[in-house]
Amino acid sequence: MHYISTRGIAAQHTFSTILLGGLAEDGGLYLPASYPQVTGVELAAWRKMSYADLACAVLAKFATDIPIDDLRAITQKTYTADVYCNAGDQDANQITPLKQLEPGLYLQALSNGPTLAFKDMAMQLLGNLFEYTLDKQRAELNIFGATSGDTGSAAEYAMRGKRGIRVFMLSPHQKMSAFQTAQMFSLNDKNIFNIAVQGVFDDCQDMVKAVSNDLAFKSRYKIGTVNSINWARVVAQVVYYFRGYLSATSDNSQRVSFTVPSGNFGNVCSGHIARMMGLPIDKLVVATNENDVLDEFFKTGKYHVRKSDQTYHTSSPSMDISKASNFERFVFDLIGRDSKRLASLFAKVEKTGGFDLSGGPGSDGDEFKRVAEFGFLSGKSVHTDRLNTIRLVSEKYGVIIDTHTADGIKVAEEHRDSQVPMIVLETALPAKFNETIREALGHDAPRPVGFELIETLPQHFVVMSANVERMKSYIASHTG
Repeated sequence: MHYISTRGIAAQHTFSTILLGGLAEDGGLYLPASYPQVTGVELAAWRKMSYADLACAVLAKFATDIPIDDLRAITQKTYTADVYCNAGDQDANQITPLKQLEPGLYLQALSNGPTLAFKDMAMQLLGNLFEYTLDKQRAELNIFGATSGDTGSAAEYAMRGKRGIRVFMLSPHQKMSAFQTAQMFSLNDKNIFNIAVQGVFDDCQDMVKAVSNDLAFKSRYKIGTVNSINWARVVAQVVYYFRGYLSATSDNSQRVSFTVPSGNFGNVCSGHIARMMGLPIDKLVVATNENDVLDEFFKTGKYHVRKSDQTYHTSSPSMDISKASNFERFVFDLIGRDSKRLASLFAKVEKTGGFDLSGGPGSDGDEFKRVAEFGFLSGKSVHTDRLNTIRLVSEKYGVIIDTHTADGIKVAEEHRDSQVPMIVLETALPAKFNETIREALGHDAPRPVGFELIETLPQHFVVMSANVERMKSYIASHTG
């Protein structure tokens, strides 16, 4: 298996050579030269596997340069009931248990890991893959990332204490929930550095891209990334689409749909990849909040990013994103993997703020008509919808959901098909967004053991303006 850049760099790489990096040398994102296919025989055999063994089987199709016994040891170390122990009344051994809310509507639990968010599903694996690879290379890595809330804590909990790894994590200052903030900033491990940026998530993300595009700095200071632009994170998430499908069906003739709360497009991009591999997915439904750039594209074919002052701070803050980094991977497939044209489209994003594939007068192309071939639909949810959905799900099903998952369920209801089961991917446990749960239900969300007083712990972070050069100086001064 070899990997290429969406923007056309000629060099082909293996899984291990792109694992520790983020952007390709030309500023593009890595994708397989072609998607590996899953046969019906394989899919049937995978029904009987544990989550760890399923992860090994899926990843083996992408990480062909890692010995299978090593890969199996890594997935078995990663996906255990001890790590994903916050399952409440569900079976932690299933790792991502499926809860039926009613016939044809399911909620897939992805937030039973150490930081109570779906990001743990990939980040725990990434931490173990990084440590394995760095040990073999006798190397070090300085991870530089950005978070709108959950990626940061998931990365830090996965990397804390890891040999040869430091983490520099940017987050928008005072724009995460109190729980999310405390979860990140209360860590005092010496290899963890939290930087609160005076701006929004997109400012943080732009700084990560700017540093990643400075190839000399990136090489000198051994910069890697754990943001969803990292291919290993995206492919790790492919696994739970297979698990969700296999849990909701009894044979391979059946199809399912997934609804995915979406901001940076990484999570639903993994669903797109699973579908391209041959998983029988009918629809992939993108659920956005008030920051509805993706909903706008999937309804009109027009991709128009918002500026920082046009990005809303909402009660589902992990989706407060107006420039979806992973969207480039899907557009690459949508336009027939034309890397030259892809580079031109995203150069236009930087210059004018977007592009238009609607096929209308003055547009940049007409590929929007092909979106249906890939199964994509979309919808939008706002704060009032969130409150109503949290109340409805609590009253009707006796389940308390977080704000992002509420966005997902609201949009899923708009696109349900009585003949096709709909699986909504859970984003986080509700305790992470207790302020809105209290507003919706009049009482606090339940908290797993060990998280009761997290907001009272001492916090360690620095506040910084959105200045790339100052950020580079900070990294340089803390890497020896």
